[in-house]
Formats: sequence, structure tokens, C-alpha cells
Amino acid sequence: MSDSLPPLTPVRLTEFSHGGGCGCKIAPAVLSRLLQNSVIPMMPKELLVGTETSDDAAVYQINDTQALIATTDFFTPIVDNPFDFGRIAATNALSDVYAMGGKPLMALAIVGMPLGKIAEEDIRQILAGGQSVCAAAGIPIAGGHSIDTLEPIYGLVGIGLVHPAHIKRNSSAQAGDALILSKPLGVGILSAALKKGILSSAGYEDMIRWTTQLNTPGMDLSALQEVHAITDVTGFGLAGHLLEICRGSGLSARVEFDRVPCIQLAKELVQAGIATGASPRNWDGYGHEVHLPSGFADWKRNLLTDPQTSGGLLISCAPQAVEAVMAILNQQGFEQAAVVGSMEAGAADLHLI
Repeated sequence: MSDSLPPLTPVRLTEFSHGGGCGCKIAPAVLSRLLQNSVIPMMPKELLVGTETSDDAAVYQINDTQALIATTDFFTPIVDNPFDFGRIAATNALSDVYAMGGKPLMALAIVGMPLGKIAEEDIRQILAGGQSVCAAAGIPIAGGHSIDTLEPIYGLVGIGLVHPAHIKRNSSAQAGDALILSKPLGVGILSAALKKGILSSAGYEDMIRWTTQLNTPGMDLSALQEVHAITDVTGFGLAGHLLEICRGSGLSARVEFDRVPCIQLAKELVQAGIATGASPRNWDGYGHEVHLPSGFADWKRNLLTDPQTSGGLLISCAPQAVEAVMAILNQQGFEQAAVVGSMEAGAADLHLI
């Protein structure tokens, strides 16, 4: 008599997810309440970037020419294909290193899996997907930690290096800067359609294309002195992460909606009423800081608050640097990058036109 267990019935990874990808982030309003009384008892001078402006990663200076970047990112499945899930999660995690202007050095894997509910081969494929992205980034996965969980969770600790003079914070934008977005919006909308079973194969290919594109331009942009601030657009949507730049820099932002790049299918789906549950949660958290023109359609608001998993870089640079920034982005395959607005003197808020 065999002691082996019967094979598991195939399952959809997203069936385990109460919110997939960066859409499962804690809502901005809740996160703000949780962190409002937190204090750091010791702030060494070598800690160049900490939690003070909700930046993408911590940065610790080692010497005059090197600073260490440390970040962590993980989430529940946004897609059902295990290999693709691993690729997306790893790409998203490394994005924070690139957003700080750094070069990744290595990664540690964060793995939580509902053992006995997901086939071991699927777990191996998730890990292989993450490994493939790290190989493309030229770094090893040098270790990690795994636990048995109720939902599948995968991500990375990303470690990188940057010259202290080349760090790109989210708090150093300047009045008069142009705002450039490197990837189109709409990944969250596509993921919502996937979960409903209405996403076309072409739509899925589009989703994978953008979520697995490494934000490598951040390394080259770091050397440009007239690039003043960078962040990546993830779970809080374009509006939320731009407001973090506004608060950190003490400036106002102006965005022209019609110039914001969007995935065409996502634009069609959101106009048909498809959106993630994270969109209204995001709006509840920061909508009071956003000024909309009269008659601004709800679907447009849902695009601006759409949680982006492995989204693009949002770059604040001097107007005279726009050409150089766009050249770097285009050379590295970010052909849909566009100037979407500007930073201005004023209260830390966002104006849509």
C-alpha cells in the first residue's frame, strides 16, 4: 500500500489572494495611522535615507563613494501562472533599488506557501521565475527565508549600491521640474479583469510585458545632476506616489491627464467599470489632496489611483534635462514614456488638468 498522497487538483493561484500584487498593500490612510507615532530611537548620520519621506528604500553610507541600498517587497499572486508570478514579484522588488539610482548587488528570497494546497512543482516554478529575473539583472539570489502560510507570498530583499552623490530621493524635486512617467498605467485594471476571467490573451501578454520590465534606466538617470527626484509607481497609484514627492519636496504638482500614458485595453476596461478594490481605498486615503477639474470622469480617477505592480519610474527633472532623460528611457525599451506634468511652488497637493 502506497503512503504517497494523491496529486493535487490544479488551482488558480489568484484564488488564494484577497488582493493581488501591489493591490494588497495596506491602504494609505490606514498605513498613515499605523506609522504616525512610530519613532526611530537612533538615527545614525550614515543613514542617508530612512522612513521620513516614505521613500522607496533605505540608504546607508559606507564610505565617500559607496552607499548601501536595502529594500524588501513581496505580495500575493497577481496572475495564475507560477513562473510569471515569480518574475513579476522579483521585478517589482528590484525596482526600488533602481528608483534610488542604484545598481542591484544581490537578493534574498521571501517565500510563504500554503503547503499541501499548491503543488510543489508550482512552488518551484515561482522560485524559478524570480531567479530568471535576478539573472537578467546580473545578480544572485544569495539566500532567504520560507514559511508555511495561508496565502502564497513571494518577493525579495534587494541589496544595491549607489554613489552617495547620485542618490535619487522622492523628496528632492524642484519647482519648475518636468514630470516624466516611464511606463503606462493600467496593470491593476488588467489584473482585475484577469480575476474576473475576462482578460484576453493579448491583454495578458501586455500585462506581463510591463510587469516584468526591469526599471534599469534608474542606474543611468542617477548620473544626471538635473534629475532631481525619482520614485516608482506601485500600490498607491500614480496620484499617491506623486503626492509622496509633493509632501517630501514641499511642492505642488500639476498633471495633464491626456498626456499620461495608459495601456489601451486597460483604458477600455476601466471605462466599462472594471477596477480593483484598491482604487477606492487609495482615493479614500489621499483624495482630499487632489484637485480635480469640473466633470472629471470617475474612470479617469480610477486610472490615477490604479495600483501598479512593478510600475514605471516617475522622474522629476529640470526642463533642459527632458531630452536626455527621454533618450535613456527610449534606448532601454521604454518607448511609451511621456512628460505628464510639472512641479510648482505651493502647498503639497496635486492638480489635474
